[in-house]
Amino acid sequence: MTPTVTDTPRGARGAGWALVVLGAVTLAVVALATPWRALPGGAPPVAPDPARDFTPAQIARAESFDAAVALPSFLSLGLTLVAAGVLVATPAGARLAGRLRGPWWLRALLCVLVLTAAVELLRWPLGMWAETHLRGFGLSTQTWPAWTADRVKNIAVRTGLLSLMVLAVTALARRYRRWWIPAAAGAFTLTVALSFAYPVVIEPIFNDFTPMPAGPLRDDLLAMAARDGVPVGNVLVADASRRTTALNAYVSGFGATRRIVVYDTLLRAPADQVELVVAHELGHAKAADVLYGTLVGGLAAACGACLLHLVVSAGPVRRRTATVSPGDPGAAGLVMGVLALAAVLSGPAQNLVGRHVEARADAHALDLTRDPGTFAAMQRRLAVTNISDLSPNLIEYLIYASHPTAPQRIAMARSWALLNGVREP
Repeated sequence: MTPTVTDTPRGARGAGWALVVLGAVTLAVVALATPWRALPGGAPPVAPDPARDFTPAQIARAESFDAAVALPSFLSLGLTLVAAGVLVATPAGARLAGRLRGPWWLRALLCVLVLTAAVELLRWPLGMWAETHLRGFGLSTQTWPAWTADRVKNIAVRTGLLSLMVLAVTALARRYRRWWIPAAAGAFTLTVALSFAYPVVIEPIFNDFTPMPAGPLRDDLLAMAARDGVPVGNVLVADASRRTTALNAYVSGFGATRRIVVYDTLLRAPADQVELVVAHELGHAKAADVLYGTLVGGLAAACGACLLHLVVSAGPVRRRTATVSPGDPGAAGLVMGVLALAAVLSGPAQNLVGRHVEARADAHALDLTRDPGTFAAMQRRLAVTNISDLSPNLIEYLIYASHPTAPQRIAMARSWALLNGVREP
């Protein structure tokens, strides 16, 4: 089948209008569903102050760790941006495809694999550099073979999903002139499907999960969930200690696949602090944050399909990249570049929403336990053990901070205490 020629201006206008409508719906959902205020308006303001809750040695250690890992992290991000820029501004992808032989789908797939391998090989030393710092600060417990296996698995999962998306775009563009319509529908559907499948398909690739052992802690957690009115299918323990000393817990999936997962490292904390962390996760479940995130992610993916059509169909882009149509295997690199840029550029907006969602879950934990003192103690433990950045600069905060900082979370606990007449931690 001959690839469809680039869409007509009229068709491009259709994709543009669809992007406007879908974008407006996405922004409306985000604006209405995001908890922009975690506490009621009458809550007394409390300023975050790292020096109030952390010793000078702890603050210095956090700053030292941030300085050590920031450079490889920023270099890796820069490499991603440079590689994406090359793919959307030069004919590198088309030239690679021109050297390959085979049916269109094989050439497109090989383009994805070769380009991904090239970028990952360049990024590999940066990952090793960061890992040496994690070991030096006592955060990583992995051997190099185990680290390599995890990294290869991560690359394989990401490359598999990327290959699926690129092949779908190429196939649809070869068959339909307005391929952005089925691509948008497919992107939305894939996002929803992955949200269901991730807990039972992807997560077990990286960790083993076992039910939390019977005992007082498990009984207390289940009782707290029942008191909160949140149906919990299971509370699982992940064997995170085989790779890290960091503490964490999270909620994933929804419906039949929803579960709360606790790192085995977290079980070393006092029981009341573990309960605070799980109360936070119950807040995510009660507010249906995974479902909400899936809806927003699906809408954003549909927007991305429309935007992708507009970019790859633009005359200047086609000329710079020497592509005739997105149905041409040579456009695989261009599609990869656009997707990579979209992922990086959308990160700050995702983090902004994520920080507010996390703050609401914190407020839920405080409402459920009414124990701001233990909440503050748990935040201090998390920050010190995970060597969290206590005062990130603006760039780091925008790009990397998906949660409020520990001082911000403790300050909110103090504000909650003042609002509710409870002793301020």
